[in-house]
Amino acid sequence: MADLVEQGTVTTKVPARLDRLPWSRWHWMIVIGLGTVWILDGLEVTIVGNIASRLSEDGSGLDITDAQVTGMAAALYVAGACAGALIFGRLTDLFGRKKLFLITLGVYLAATALTAFSFSAWWFFVFRFLTGFGIGGEYAAINSAIDELIPGKYRGRVDLIINGSFWLGAVAGALLSVLALDTDLFPTWLGWRLTFALGVVLGLVILLVRRHVPESPRWMFIHGKATEAEELVTEVERQVEEEKGRPLPEPGEAITVTQRRSTGFGEIAKTVFRDYPRRAVLGLSLFIGQAFLYNAITFGFGSILVTFFDVPSGHTGYYFAVIAFGNFLGPLLLGKFFDTAGRRPMIAGTYILSGLLLFGTAWLFGAGRLSAVTMTACWCVVLFFASAGASSAYLTVSEIFPMETRAMAIAFFYAVGTAAGGISGPLLFAKLTSSGVVSDAVIAFCVGASLMVAAGVVAVFFAVAAEGRSLEQIATPLSARTTAPAAAAQAAGPAGG
Repeated sequence: MADLVEQGTVTTKVPARLDRLPWSRWHWMIVIGLGTVWILDGLEVTIVGNIASRLSEDGSGLDITDAQVTGMAAALYVAGACAGALIFGRLTDLFGRKKLFLITLGVYLAATALTAFSFSAWWFFVFRFLTGFGIGGEYAAINSAIDELIPGKYRGRVDLIINGSFWLGAVAGALLSVLALDTDLFPTWLGWRLTFALGVVLGLVILLVRRHVPESPRWMFIHGKATEAEELVTEVERQVEEEKGRPLPEPGEAITVTQRRSTGFGEIAKTVFRDYPRRAVLGLSLFIGQAFLYNAITFGFGSILVTFFDVPSGHTGYYFAVIAFGNFLGPLLLGKFFDTAGRRPMIAGTYILSGLLLFGTAWLFGAGRLSAVTMTACWCVVLFFASAGASSAYLTVSEIFPMETRAMAIAFFYAVGTAAGGISGPLLFAKLTSSGVVSDAVIAFCVGASLMVAAGVVAVFFAVAAEGRSLEQIATPLSARTTAPAAAAQAAGPAGG
């Protein structure tokens, strides 16, 4: 199974060897080392949403309003994430997955630590932006690494559950905010700072685990490191065979590629928009829909409870923990169906159903038929389906474009979609909900619902049947020579119908 390298060309079975591996302890190490960062992201976003009312109170140590926390600070966090995704996404394709997922976590840790020392609104804004900058870089580096290391038959459910683990962090953040906002335990100026400090501690633990996660062998053999990729996969195979007590089956077809140092922006743009236009429309639609819904609601749910249902600011975390747990159950329980029933029906179904349920919630809220408890129950049902759909957006853009463009494709669609929905969402939502007028909040709900339904309709026509297929079959690498996988991919059509 040794690779052959002749004049910058390599023939390898590394992708087929990775895809035929059974699930093992090695894969769990990948999941824990890379996936747990979304718990930090969930912790970050939720804490800010739940402590918004406390930060605006006298004695918090910050001269800042509730609307500035849920609006301006939230928008800056998302803007930082968009910028970080684009910059670090480019660097991820150039220098490898591992270097960047270590660097981006370091940026997150430093920015979060400095947020805890905020003494004025501008300081809080700056380091919320930089925290998002680090998190945005994580999306490109980690999603590309996960999809390139996880076998095709498990890729859908694993990717969904990992991205859905954001909500485990949200549960922790919600409950932690209740503890931190208890003035019997901590002074008003201290409790919220401790929540950010805990994020730093958790990040350091993840960094220790992540050091053992390897570079993507797929990235390595394309970038002139075929020998190292061969050695890495051989060692993984040895570990898996030793764990399972039986030899592995023979791998599938080899792939031949012309090695390259990098891929220019022009070629990336041409590939994504000229060769795969339907997939580009799909990626943008999925990201815009879920970004508006989630960034608006995540940052603003605590304010809704306080403004419309008179829930004490110190108690909003209990309600948010409930809907966050419902969010995690969505990818956990529905994830396997993305690999079995298929991508198209599951992506379209989760987006459309969650949008329709949100319209129903908006109608009940506008009619005055909801309390804080029943409002939370409605959101649990809506977000159970929406969270699986939102997670599938990251899965989709990380698997439907060629290897050389993967990190930048993730970064681009995340940045553009999130900028369109994630920056405007919190700003619009904060403005509408802070008015205290029920009809204004109903408008915000309906906008989010409309975008989710529209994205689901796009998925009905444009979603790619990627379940169980290798990444090279879904989108032929730009550097690939004539191979069986390449022929299969071309047969499907470059537009990904």
